[in-house]
Amino acid sequence: MAESFEAAACRAPDAGGLSPLALAQALRLASPALPVGGFSYSQGLEWAVEAGMVADEAGAQVWIADGLMLTLARFELPLLVRLLRAWKAGDGQGVCALDAAYLAAREAREPREEVQRMGHALDALLKVLPEFAARAASPPAAWITVFAEACATLHLPEDVTLTAYAMAWCENQTAAAVKLVPLGQSAAQRILSALISALPAALAEAHRRAQAGDGADPLAGLETSLPGLAIACARHETQYTRLFRS
Repeated sequence: MAESFEAAACRAPDAGGLSPLALAQALRLASPALPVGGFSYSQGLEWAVEAGMVADEAGAQVWIADGLMLTLARFELPLLVRLLRAWKAGDGQGVCALDAAYLAAREAREPREEVQRMGHALDALLKVLPEFAARAASPPAAWITVFAEACATLHLPEDVTLTAYAMAWCENQTAAAVKLVPLGQSAAQRILSALISALPAALAEAHRRAQAGDGADPLAGLETSLPGLAIACARHETQYTRLFRS
C-alpha cells in the first residue's frame, strides 16, 4: 500500500535532519497567526516611542536588537533550553521550578500578565489540537513554559525550538514598531534582516548560559534584570494613550 503523505513527511528529513512535518510545526508555533495574542504586546516599546527613545527605523532596530541580545539571549532562550530538557526528561518538578522562577523575574505587572495570558491561550489551543491529544493536564504556566512543552511533544530539536521562539518575538516586536514609530513594510523587513543575522550569536549565547547552571538555582548563569526595560514597562502602565497591553 502506498505510504501516506504524513508518513513520508515524518520519514524524510532534509539535510539538516528536520522532517518537513517538524519544520511545518515549528513554523506554526512561530507564526503571528498563532492565536495567543502576542500581537497586542509591545513590551515597553510603546513607552519608548512616546518618550522619544525610539523615533525612526534605526532607533527601532537598536531597541529590538538590544532586546534580542540582552533579554532573549541572556535570559529567555537559555531558560527555554532548560525547560525543553526538563519536559523531554519528564521532570515535572524541574518544569515547575523554572516556571516559578521565570514569573518571579518579571519586573513589572504588565510583562507578568502578558506571559500568563499567552501561556493560558496556548494551553487552551493545545487542548483542542490532535497532535497533543495524549497531553496530560497541567497547572497554569507561563508562555515560555507551554511553548517548551509543545516543542518537546513535537520532538523539535533545541536550535529549532529556540529559533521559532526568537522569530515569534522578533516579528511581534517589529510589527509593534511598524504601528508605533510608524514604519513602512520595507523598513520592517530591513529590521528583520538584521535580527535574523544576529540569531546565530543569540543562540550560541543561550546555549553557553544554559550550560552554566549547577542545578540548584533555576536561574543560575542567566541575567534576569534590565532596569531600563523594567522602567519602560512600568511606565507604560500609566501611559495616557496606549495601543498595546504592555
